[in-house]
Amino acid sequence: MIFVSVVKRIINFPFNIIKMFILNKELIQQLTWREVLIRYKGSYLGVLWSFLTPMLMLIVYTFVYSQIFKSRWPDQSDNTMQFALIIFAGLSTFNIFAEVVSRAPMLIINNVNYVKKVVFPLEILPITVLGSALVQGGISLFILLLGNLITQQSISWTYLLIPLILVPLVLLALGLGWLLSALGVYFRDVGQIIGVFIQALMLLTPIFYSADAVPDSLKFLYVGNPLSSIVENMRLVAVFAKQPDWNMFSSNMIVGFAIFFVGYFVFKRTKGGFADVL
Repeated sequence: MIFVSVVKRIINFPFNIIKMFILNKELIQQLTWREVLIRYKGSYLGVLWSFLTPMLMLIVYTFVYSQIFKSRWPDQSDNTMQFALIIFAGLSTFNIFAEVVSRAPMLIINNVNYVKKVVFPLEILPITVLGSALVQGGISLFILLLGNLITQQSISWTYLLIPLILVPLVLLALGLGWLLSALGVYFRDVGQIIGVFIQALMLLTPIFYSADAVPDSLKFLYVGNPLSSIVENMRLVAVFAKQPDWNMFSSNMIVGFAIFFVGYFVFKRTKGGFADVL
């Protein structure tokens, strides 16, 4: 009987997550929009900064890599703006992940008022942060599209694959969001550790350099980092107009789903004690 009960729980687990999303759809939308507005609260331009910031960053990248570094990507043309687009695509993808993971450890702690409300679904808090990050990331990718129009005078059909490439990133970020937000309640040092981890991960992910530049002795860092292949696939579809590496995509989906379910499981198992600790 115990075995049957465990099997039923495992089978029902994904459906419970889907049910949670459906039941709280409107609340998630409202809180996500609030997250977007709070980001620029008090500024004169408000949400317009969501467009201006990535556009200004793209201009800076283009200037720095064309006039100062005079860099070019391996096996690519000497078009310096394309080099900036390559960097911009990788960084925009990474920032979606970094936004969620860096805020997760303090997410529950900073929303104690929700913890005290018995009926409030705490598990949607990481979802709203992810939603806000996706809005900013989507705007950055739109700027990337405009950059491609300028450099290539056309847009490849592969750009339509961007939402698909983002699926494993979303699973990975949300799973870690749940996991770290739960751990952050019980271990306050997690927030400090994650800050260092994000900085190190950005340098270990081939954003500012090609994966081919990684020495063979350090390839294990590249292979063991799922963000590396996600960034590479984003570049393939959004800049180089090629299909993604489907083997890498499949591996990313497996890792993403595993972390997604583990993160949600840990959050559900530990959230009952949040009120006692806080």
